[in-house]
Formats: sequence, structure tokens, C-alpha cells
Amino acid sequence: MLDFTVAIPTYNGASRLPQVLEKLQQQRGTEEIAWEVLVIDNNSTDDTAKVVQLLQDNWPHPYPLRYCFEAQQGLAFARQRAIAEAQGSWIGFLDDDNLAASDWVAAACSFVKDYPKAGAISGQIHASFEAAPPENFKQIEAFLAIREHGPTPFQFEPENLRLPPGAGLVVRKQAWVQSVPSRLALQGRVGKAAVAGEDYEVLLYMHKAGWEIWYNPAMHIEHRIPRSRLEREYLLPLARGIGLATCQLRMINAKTWQKPLIWLRTLLGNLRRVMRHWLHYRGRVETELIPAFEMAFYWGSLMSPFFYIKRTMQMR
Repeated sequence: MLDFTVAIPTYNGASRLPQVLEKLQQQRGTEEIAWEVLVIDNNSTDDTAKVVQLLQDNWPHPYPLRYCFEAQQGLAFARQRAIAEAQGSWIGFLDDDNLAASDWVAAACSFVKDYPKAGAISGQIHASFEAAPPENFKQIEAFLAIREHGPTPFQFEPENLRLPPGAGLVVRKQAWVQSVPSRLALQGRVGKAAVAGEDYEVLLYMHKAGWEIWYNPAMHIEHRIPRSRLEREYLLPLARGIGLATCQLRMINAKTWQKPLIWLRTLLGNLRRVMRHWLHYRGRVETELIPAFEMAFYWGSLMSPFFYIKRTMQMR
């Protein structure tokens, strides 16, 4: 088995993958690391397969560039396929708009040696905007997987849903295989299904099995954010989809007797948040993007208890 696999799930990423892979070819400090790069083509309809094939034909490195195809659409399915295909003991996930720093692989492999109970680690995610973000964007930047937590390592708090995103997440294969169900309740944003939360679901299952989730400040990636992801048409469905996962996520580590209380608290707590937010902003929710985003998130969270019931019935 190898030490490390860089797994890149992609959907129609033909134009983005070359830059991601170029950054991986510039990795330094990996001379003593046995690693590989794995592209998971998640049912692309563009030239993703041809692009990877061309790169493979001209790949001059001792670490291999591998390709596999996952027909079941959805990031959750693509990541499950990566876990099955990866030959590394640790698997570092990069989205096809994530550019890894030149020491990202080395920083991950160095960190995990000191944290034997870590099931997953995450680093710093810096934004690179195609266009200037809207006013007060910092209030919602974490929803777009922008995370800069400073220079000190710390352990995340899964019990409070304080967890890292899937972008740049590095997981122990053993922890995933032993802890995470083969089919998640949350499968990512696919087509008209806009429910997120599959990243957190995986980590909550790991936490439930006793694994720790750590922040490694030495790991850096650049998250490229196009203009389209700063517009209302993208952001509001994103906010609602993240909110819809709230109740489902809180149920994962709950005891049976706690679940009715969590259901009720989620409903009433978010009803209060929706009303308070509306009273504070009133007409500005319709005209200003950040208040509208927050309202969409609170509204999705308010609806999440009903989404939880629907998903539970579907999975029986």
C-alpha cells in the first residue's frame, strides 16, 4: 500500500484539471513518500477523459496518474469510489478548482505522524476570486469552503457541527472504511437536488467511531471561485441546501431518545432565527445579497426536520 493518494473528483472539469494537476507536479519534499494521483470522472459529458489520457501519455513522474469513471452522479458517490480505488493509507481530496501549495502533500504526511488518533485533517483554504465579492461577503465565506483558522493546530468539534469542508480534506482510509456507510443519506448537490452536507456526514460517522478531526495550519490550498458563484442564482440555493442538511446531521450521533428533542429544537430554534432575521432586515432581504443568503440558510434549516423525516422514510 502507498502512503498517500491525492483524489480529484471532477464533473466536466476538462478546462480546470490541467491547472490542478500542474500544481501536483510541482510538489516538493515527497522524495520519501510513496504516493499517487487519482482522477475520478463523475459522469462528465465533456473531454475530461481525453484530457487525463493526454496527461497520462506525457506524465514524467515516478508517482502515477490514474483515472477511473464513476457513473453515479454526485460528489458522495465520487468520493466513495475514490476510497475504493485509492492505494494510499491516507487520501487527500481536492476539488477540480483547488490548487494545492507546493508542499501540500508533504505537510499532510508530516502532520499525521504526530496524530495517531486522527481520522481526518484539514488545512487552510484561501480564496482566489474571478470578480470582487459582494459587500460583507466575509460573513458567509465559510459556506464557500474558505477557511483560514490561523497558525495553531486544533481539534474540530463535531458535536457542535464545527467541522471542515471536503475541499482539501485528508482522510485515513482505515477510518473511512470502518466508520462510513457505503451509502450516505446526503449525496451532494446533483441536478435539482440541492442538499449539501455529505462532507460533514462522513466526518460525523468518523467521530462517532472514535476518530479525531484535526486542523493542520501548514496545509494550504487555493480555492478558485468564478464570478458565477458570487451571484444570487448560485448562492441562495447553496444556502438553502446547506440548511436542509442540519437536522439530518444532528441525528447521526444522537441516541434514540434524543432524536425527538433534536427534531423539535431544530424546528423551533430556526423558526426563531427566521423571525428575528426578518424583523432585523425586513425589506433588505429582498435587495441585499448577504441578508438574503442568511435567510435562505435559516429557512433551509427550518425545513430540515421535515427533510429528515422524508429521507428516513426513503431509506427504509
